Amino acid sequence: MPRLSEVIAALETLWPAERAESWDAVGTVVGDPDQEVSRVLFAVDPVQEIVDEAVKLDADLLVTHHPLYLRGTTTVAASTFKGRAVHTLIKHDIALHVAHTNADTADPGVSDALAGALDLRVVGPLVPDPSDPHGRRGLGRVCELDHPLTVRELAARAAERLPATAQGIRVAGDPEATVRTIAVSGGSGDSLFDQVRASGVDAFLTADLRHHPASEAVSHSPLALLDAAHWATEWPWCELGAAQLDEISDREGWGLRVHVSKTVTDPWTAHAASNPPTSTTGAPN
Repeated sequence: MPRLSEVIAALETLWPAERAESWDAVGTVVGDPDQEVSRVLFAVDPVQEIVDEAVKLDADLLVTHHPLYLRGTTTVAASTFKGRAVHTLIKHDIALHVAHTNADTADPGVSDALAGALDLRVVGPLVPDPSDPHGRRGLGRVCELDHPLTVRELAARAAERLPATAQGIRVAGDPEATVRTIAVSGGSGDSLFDQVRASGVDAFLTADLRHHPASEAVSHSPLALLDAAHWATEWPWCELGAAQLDEISDREGWGLRVHVSKTVTDPWTAHAASNPPTSTTGAPN
C-alpha cells in the first residue's frame, strides 16, 4: 500500500497547489504523511455527514472539492462544527486533501466533468490560463451540442443528467430558443458574463446566478441562462477525479479502492414551486 505522501504527490500532479487562486485554501488539511492509504473517498463538501461516511467506509483519505477552512481560524475545538470534523478525521486516521480552484482550471477539470455529464463536446476553455501553452487549461468551457436543442430541452437534459437537488434547473431567456453552443462553468459563474458574451455562445449553464447580473445578462443579448445547484454542477468532478486516481493506482500497482460519495450535501432540501405566471403584470400588490 502507498503512503499518504505518495498519494498526495500523485494528486498534486493532477491539481498542482500553485495553480490555485491566491485567496484559496487547497492541499492537505489533516493527515500523517507516513500513514498507509488503501481506500479513498471523493466528495464535494467536507461536512460532518461526509466525514461520517468516510469513517463508515473505513477510508484512509477523503478528497473534497471545497475547502474546510477557506479563511483563517483560531480554533479546531470539537464544539464547533468544523472542529468536530477535524477531531473525527484525526481520531479515525483519515486524511483530508482539498482540490478547489486548482481543479476548476485543470485539464481535465471541474467544467470538463460538467460538460461530460451533459454530453457536450468541449471546444476550449472559457477563460484560458495564459500559462498553458497548449490552451487547454482555464476556467469554464465553451462547448458544442451533439445536435441543436431548445433551451427547454437542454434544461430537461441537465435536470436528468445532473444529480437531483431541490432547486433543479432555473432558466432565463426564451425557452424555445435554439441552442447549438453553450458555455459551462461548475460552481458560481455570474462573474464570467463578459467572457460568455465574448465567446458568442447561445447559452450559459452554471450555478448561483444572482438577480441583477442575470437580469443584465439577458438584457444585453438573447443569451439563455441555465442555473443549476452549486453542488450538482461540481459533483461530476468527483467521478472524474476518482477515475484519474484509479488510473494512477493501476499504473503504480497500488491497488487503491476509490469511492465517490453519492450523499447530497447541497444545503437546500425542499422546493415549493409557484403557479406559472399568466402574465408579467401578475405580481401581488
